[in-house]
Amino acid sequence: MKITSTEFQQNVGRYQDAALSEPVIITKNGRDRTVLISATAFETLVKGRVARRMEDLDDEALKAIAAAEVPAQFAYLDNIGLE
Repeated sequence: MKITSTEFQQNVGRYQDAALSEPVIITKNGRDRTVLISATAFETLVKGRVARRMEDLDDEALKAIAAAEVPAQFAYLDNIGLE
């Protein structure tokens, strides 16, 4: 859904409700300016990413990665593609 900033200002509640099911693109002067999404979608975007840059990880996450061990039942995966 795409709306103007004026439409958004006049009907904030309506578009907040709409953003629960789809992103609402808010335009200004004919150009896409901002996107309103649900809190759940935002959480997924921010915290649910699978890949992150090393520089973005905190010390706790780095320590957890360093201490992680692969269960023995998955040891065979180390040789996949090497044969």
